[in-house]
Amino acid sequence: MSYNKPRPRPQQSQSIAQKPYHLIPLPKDKPQLQHPKGQDQYYRDRVHGRLHLKLTVQTGLHVSTGVIALGTDVGQKSIPLIKTMIQGSEGQLIIPGSSLKGVVRSTYEAITRSCLCKTKAKPNQIPPGYQECRDKTQLCPACRVFGALNWQGLIQFSDAECESTEFRPGFMPSLYRPRPHEYPGYFNQGKVAGRKFYYHTIRAIDKGEQQGISVQQAVKSFGFTTSLPYRNLTQAELGTLLIVLGQDTQQAIALKVGGGKPIGMGTMTVEVTSVEPVENIRDRYLSYLTQSQPLTGKPLQQFIQQAIQAAHRELVQSQPLQELVKVLGYPTDREPPEGMY
Repeated sequence: MSYNKPRPRPQQSQSIAQKPYHLIPLPKDKPQLQHPKGQDQYYRDRVHGRLHLKLTVQTGLHVSTGVIALGTDVGQKSIPLIKTMIQGSEGQLIIPGSSLKGVVRSTYEAITRSCLCKTKAKPNQIPPGYQECRDKTQLCPACRVFGALNWQGLIQFSDAECESTEFRPGFMPSLYRPRPHEYPGYFNQGKVAGRKFYYHTIRAIDKGEQQGISVQQAVKSFGFTTSLPYRNLTQAELGTLLIVLGQDTQQAIALKVGGGKPIGMGTMTVEVTSVEPVENIRDRYLSYLTQSQPLTGKPLQQFIQQAIQAAHRELVQSQPLQELVKVLGYPTDREPPEGMY
């Protein structure tokens, strides 16, 4: 099996509709810069706590380590070589916290008045006012929450561990490098026109062992668990995070994680199983026995909805969110692209 198969160039005549992604337009108003709250203390007018999450795979998930192993090394005797995922001490697949943070942050940026952070676009292709935040005293909404140069964020992302120690091999087709010049709407007067997101699809393309590149993957219905500690967020910032995690029932979206996004891979839905809010900060540090009571059931749903309502009032941009729902809305009946894209 070869990992250097020839990749024919896509036909330049293909229409925009055939692309597996869409650009979410930048908000009309430039990034909203404010002085951020740090982690030097717990502020009484902010919210603190921990979200407990379960992420469920809907289409094949592969977060590559960049390492190709012998199939026999991962229990696949019939496969000579396989691209691997990170595994825990008990053999369970793991999604690195950094991968989750990148996915969540990019979506958070898209629905708020935030800068274009960590983009591959050249500096002269960034619209005026959307350059990455560099002054830690004046940060955009996403940088205030997730961090910026010389500034620590207010949410901690840890690895998500699979509930099962199993995995299934998948066989990805060869993917093409990005070709923005072949997408007419990619640039507007030489500046990037928006943020790029790949559509969810009902399934992922699998080319089979004879044609595809073998990968270690989690398949549909596999569950991953993790938790997100947060501190010094406004209620609107927490609500925006919950919208990104798909908790707005009126505009439900799913995450797109890992490799193979153009062919439908990486769709994951999120369930907030409980929240541990920190309400009495003083007592928390005066006694080892003081613990927050986790919210579940109806109190949890009320907590989530109150935060989401604050997000819509104060922070979330309606038009970009509507555009994003067209791409990341889930469930979907969209088919993955066949052939070249």
